[in-house]
Amino acid sequence: MNSKRNILIVGGGTAGWLAAAYLAKFFDIGEQQQLNITLLESADIGIIGVGEGTFPTIRNTLKFLGIDEAKFMRQTSATFKQGIRFADWVKTPQNGQHEHYFHPFEAPFYTEGAGLLPYWLLQDEATRLPFAQAVTFQKRVAEAQRAPKRPHEGDFTGPLNYAYHFDSVKLAHVLAERAKALGVRHLSGTLKGVELDKTGAIDRILTHEHGALTADLYIDCTGFRAELIGKALAAPFHSVRQYLFTNRAITCKIPYDRPDSPIESYTVSTAHEAGWTWDIGLDGMRGIGYVYSSDHTTDAHAEATLRRYIGPKSYELQTRVIPFEPGYRTTQWVKNCVAVGLSGGFMEPLESTGVVMIEVAISMIAELFPHNGPIDAPAARFNELMVKRYDNIINFLKLHYALSQREEPFWRDNTEPASVPERLSELLEQWRYRPPNRFDFLLDLESFAFFNYQYILYGMGFKTDLSGGRSNFPNAAEAERVFARIISFGERATKDLPSHRALIRQIYDQGFSETAA
Repeated sequence: MNSKRNILIVGGGTAGWLAAAYLAKFFDIGEQQQLNITLLESADIGIIGVGEGTFPTIRNTLKFLGIDEAKFMRQTSATFKQGIRFADWVKTPQNGQHEHYFHPFEAPFYTEGAGLLPYWLLQDEATRLPFAQAVTFQKRVAEAQRAPKRPHEGDFTGPLNYAYHFDSVKLAHVLAERAKALGVRHLSGTLKGVELDKTGAIDRILTHEHGALTADLYIDCTGFRAELIGKALAAPFHSVRQYLFTNRAITCKIPYDRPDSPIESYTVSTAHEAGWTWDIGLDGMRGIGYVYSSDHTTDAHAEATLRRYIGPKSYELQTRVIPFEPGYRTTQWVKNCVAVGLSGGFMEPLESTGVVMIEVAISMIAELFPHNGPIDAPAARFNELMVKRYDNIINFLKLHYALSQREEPFWRDNTEPASVPERLSELLEQWRYRPPNRFDFLLDLESFAFFNYQYILYGMGFKTDLSGGRSNFPNAAEAERVFARIISFGERATKDLPSHRALIRQIYDQGFSETAA
């Protein structure tokens, strides 16, 4: 008979409580007696909310945990997120003229054969619609401030793909409630030390309130401090600042002018001299932050940039500076300890990859977990997969910077060939003659699909020359009919879907109603 194993999660927040809830649900610890999960959380350490946005994968995670969508949204001040609006990323604004492109969560409409992209590329650049608007109607819906679903479409479903914006502190409370209901033991206490055994593994952790605590597997969710994986086990940290230059964020929250002010259902990402701002609409306020490079500006200048973006009321707001180093641990599972969340790595808030990497890590821990035998048996495979996924995320994030035509030093430095990863450079060279496709990527190692790359490439004006192969795409008439149908669908959707603000209010007050069609 197998002996019982114990998992000790050190640290709360989104990473700790999501890991606790997911593993408790996956292993059904309330019904079987072979595994205990304990979470140690210090009340003295606050949660850093960097981004407060997610990717659509979070819907499957919340559904798996058995969390009611309406309750989750109500308790976390959540709103819907249908994508990201990138403003001024391509060119420096001149004479008050601004440009933008949209990265929707909805995949492009599909037509037989090669899909719609080649036919869009072969259209007249001067008259064709922006790529995201041509191949899906989500841009039209989002910019009309409509929601991605209707009140009668129940939990985690709807006609358009979506994620959420939320208050990360409140999210941790929701996840903690669910984890404890699933059988996770919660200890409130402060870590004061870590003792290693003669092999270099963790023998025990020491706390002020509970003395020594032991486990078979320790999960480090202590954030940037990386108390276990970094300080105790000295797992090396691999900086990627040669590719991703931003290393600081200055953040604040601002109330709406009116209780009925419209809420955008996308993140607004606006480029500035030495970085970019995020602007996220929650229920009662907007979360705003400026992500920037300390090599290209000062904290004082960055704060001035943020306040200038916010406008006249910015003088009333308190700001907070959060330093970070973009990079990851090259070994995230060391002996009997595995890092999840910021302790394992963090790139920057762009594209909300922080929560995605938490989801990836905990799902792999669940699937690879050894119920007997060496606890570190999956370590090599886990480390290999996590490193490859981080490297692929670096490529995707760098794509946003490498294609910019902005004139400031921060942006010019981002286009220098030495700052572009080799793999991305190779792909960009290939994509000059054919568009990205699914064979460019291995699904299990990617957080973003090939069409996500397409949205960024062609939103930023990248040129793919298919003119020499025009005869290889004979279905132009059918493609034009599909393009027209997408426009028609968008017109209908903006009439049929409720306003984002109205749906949020109804969800908070009444939840979803299957009879409200």
